[in-house]
Amino acid sequence: MSENVRIVIALVRRALNEIARVPGAAIPGVLAPTIFMIGLSAVFGRAAHLSFYHATSFRTFIVPVGFLQGASFTGAATGVNLARDIEQGWFDRLLLSPTPRITLLAGLVASAAVRALMPASFLLAVAVLWGVHWPGLLALLLAAVLVMGLAAVMAFWGVTVALRARTQQAAPLMQIAGFIAVLFTTAYAPRQGLTGWLSTVSRINPVTHVLEGVRQGFTETLSWGQTWPALVSLAGLLVLFGALAVRSMLRTGVSA
Repeated sequence: MSENVRIVIALVRRALNEIARVPGAAIPGVLAPTIFMIGLSAVFGRAAHLSFYHATSFRTFIVPVGFLQGASFTGAATGVNLARDIEQGWFDRLLLSPTPRITLLAGLVASAAVRALMPASFLLAVAVLWGVHWPGLLALLLAAVLVMGLAAVMAFWGVTVALRARTQQAAPLMQIAGFIAVLFTTAYAPRQGLTGWLSTVSRINPVTHVLEGVRQGFTETLSWGQTWPALVSLAGLLVLFGALAVRSMLRTGVSA
């Protein structure tokens, strides 16, 4: 195992240790998607009776949205944690070490991808116990890949903002991007049920393809026609936001 891989694993382990040491900080992000599913199902549950919904229940339709919300929260939290480390001077020590900065970035992003599985797993367990359609192992594997990928995208965004702002006060900017990206998709209704500007925005929003890729096993049969747009859209987001994060990381200097 190379030294760079060991460093990435160490940074991931540090992020997981933070959860064990301060579980109260992680609980809101883990519970939020599940609370979201329960609340919306209670209010809009009868919407699933509309002809354009292809789901056994509104809960089944909304669960994939919770997956992406959890990924978004986790990625933003990675940026907030980095801003905290910058404020406390710990990140400066990493920058002064002989470790390549790309490796440091990979460790931060990998930690977000792994941690994103926590809210998704909790939500899935509650949803299945509540009667949500079981999507199948292959669909769950695809969902896990897409969830981890979106968490990585949001971690790239959070890291970019943290390196430029260098303060935890920029947390709302890190969080709002993911919230908006998931909101303006087919989150609450299928494409046939959207009209006006929301229909237009959802069509050009690449996160829509990611959401529909995650949703496949829950509302319909898994198919390559729905899978490849999700993977391509996610790859494009990773390249775009990864480039921004790499640029910011390479230009970041040590605090005086």
